[in-house]
Amino acid sequence: MPALPRVTLARLRRVSTATLSTQLFRHGLRNAYMQGVRLLGSRLDMNLVGPAFTLRCIPAREDVDTLAALADPDHPQRRAIEATPEGHVLVIDCRGDARAASAGQMLITRLMKRGVAGFVSDGAVRDGAPIGDLGFPVFCAGTSAPLGLALHHAEESNVAIGCGGVAVYPGDVVVGDRDGVVVIPRMLADEIAHDAAAEEEMEEFLLTRIAAGAALAGTYPPDAATLAEFAVWRAGRHGER
Repeated sequence: MPALPRVTLARLRRVSTATLSTQLFRHGLRNAYMQGVRLLGSRLDMNLVGPAFTLRCIPAREDVDTLAALADPDHPQRRAIEATPEGHVLVIDCRGDARAASAGQMLITRLMKRGVAGFVSDGAVRDGAPIGDLGFPVFCAGTSAPLGLALHHAEESNVAIGCGGVAVYPGDVVVGDRDGVVVIPRMLADEIAHDAAAEEEMEEFLLTRIAAGAALAGTYPPDAATLAEFAVWRAGRHGER
């Protein structure tokens, strides 16, 4: 798929995952929001946005997943860390099991230094406090001290996975805010971004009406009279005549 246009990136960095979920619902996509995956820490200056680069894990097995396995530079987890393209988001399928870490401070720091946009996992991370202070977007199911080998066997990368109960295909657009993470099919990303930005402008106007005491009926959703008032408000905001 072609790279995301700058205007699409700019819009997706500002709109909420709630608004994106509504737009995806309009397109018939009801399961795009990851369950149990939240921002680690509190630092997020703008939304995490980027194409997905995926890693699939299966349950670990004691005779295979030993500390010696990590010495192999071709280990699938290590390879994924080095292969995730700049500007992409590494998304890891841990089957929703947060009892062991899917990454730690070393790997997250390496992703950050390589120019990766962010990290998403439906498993846990270790070293949660220092990772939270990096200023690098990390979304996960919590923190857990045990290393990943205890429960997770990294199997293959850049394949279709499930994360937080959502299907994620390589190249899908991942958007994360303080509410969580939404996945947008790449073919819809430009349209969804445009419509979400328009929806948020409309909702900004409607919220001023609700805050001023307007009843929901006729305001949310807007009737013809409210839409006409919005058109005037918007024209004034954008300097239109």
